[in-house]
Amino acid sequence: MANRDLSSDMNNSAAGDPPVFEERVIPFMGLSKAALIFSALLIIISIGALAVRGLNLGLDFTGGSLVELEYEQAPRVAEVREALEEKGYESFVVQQFGTDTSILVRLQQDFDQNLGTKIVTDLSSVEGMGNIELKRSEFVGAQVGEELKEQGGLGLLLALATIMVYISFRFVFKFSIGAVVALIHDVIITIGAFALFQWDFDLNVLAAVLAVIGYSLNDTIVVYDRIRENFRAFRIESSREIIDISLTQTLSRTIVTGLTTLLVLSALYIFGGEALQGFATALIIGIVIGTYSSIYVASSLLLATKVSKDDMMIPLKEGVDQDSPDYRP
Repeated sequence: MANRDLSSDMNNSAAGDPPVFEERVIPFMGLSKAALIFSALLIIISIGALAVRGLNLGLDFTGGSLVELEYEQAPRVAEVREALEEKGYESFVVQQFGTDTSILVRLQQDFDQNLGTKIVTDLSSVEGMGNIELKRSEFVGAQVGEELKEQGGLGLLLALATIMVYISFRFVFKFSIGAVVALIHDVIITIGAFALFQWDFDLNVLAAVLAVIGYSLNDTIVVYDRIRENFRAFRIESSREIIDISLTQTLSRTIVTGLTTLLVLSALYIFGGEALQGFATALIIGIVIGTYSSIYVASSLLLATKVSKDDMMIPLKEGVDQDSPDYRP
């Protein structure tokens, strides 16, 4: 980090002395190339996981039958899975649910009201399984069909296009490129993590991914606002220095917001139960990646697009001189 008094580089203002920046400047952009390489690697891994392994879609997407079993003693999930395979069951998922003695079996097949009883009977006949109680047996329809998936994808593309237009008007077009690429970066990596580790991807996780887009966009806009202000305030020609100053100024806000949110999500993950773990996991990954992308992806792309002070300046109104009190840079 470098110490620098930038008060002499500020534009003079007729309304009074400009603010003085006398803090340590963290050279974030010194790692911009390494960060972009790291991001590219994460995206390649994520896309590879999606292409090779695919998402482990929950019943919200696939539909099927769900059976919850209660054991006297905590069973081994692998043994339950092997027992079901021996009995001829196919296309099923076995997982612990809530407590160590509770097992959830999900099957991608049409509902049979005797299915739960049949599974209990089949598992009870296997040596070492002990007494098993049927807690519930129900059919879950596919809440997200092919048409809804297609509409959701088109909606996401429309949202990204709208964000690009909005940021182009609020800032400049170069800013919109960085913001949209950062959002795509966050979504791909978050979804890619679920494909890589084969975590369940259900409607709760989908909702978390959408929330990640909002969080990341808000974080990026805060950083961009400060970058625009500093481009207009400082007489520094180096875009790299301006971006480093802006990121340094917003760092405390970024850390406090991120840590506070992560504390809440950690509590939700630990105490929220099995049903909310996927939701909390997606948000935790998304917020960590989103905070990183706001600093290194969105800001680094500004350097790549050669953003400069000229892009930020407000045109003079006709008849208003730059030295006039009516001029506002």
